[in-house]
Amino acid sequence: MIGHKPVSVPASEGARAAAEGKVVIYWRKGCPFTRRLRLVLGRRGSDAVWVDIWADPDGAAYVRSVNDGNETVPTVVIDGVAHTNPSPRAVVAALP
Repeated sequence: MIGHKPVSVPASEGARAAAEGKVVIYWRKGCPFTRRLRLVLGRRGSDAVWVDIWADPDGAAYVRSVNDGNETVPTVVIDGVAHTNPSPRAVVAALP
């Protein structure tokens, strides 16, 4: 396993976390861009909230709603704003 192994939460919990100002990462297994993000985040990945869009239809619907109907991951919510496949450096900078 590369980097932090995400523990996925339901999209409703991800939405609450985003409203509280936490970094929320919408992801799916097998995505090379998510794999790269996990590698760069390392242990800091546990500071983010992770939503697996293949395990949660509401998470997938959210990702489609902010990506012109596409399930593009990682989609990362930082300060309440969704970012599609942001640079890992930007995500690290947003973590507490």
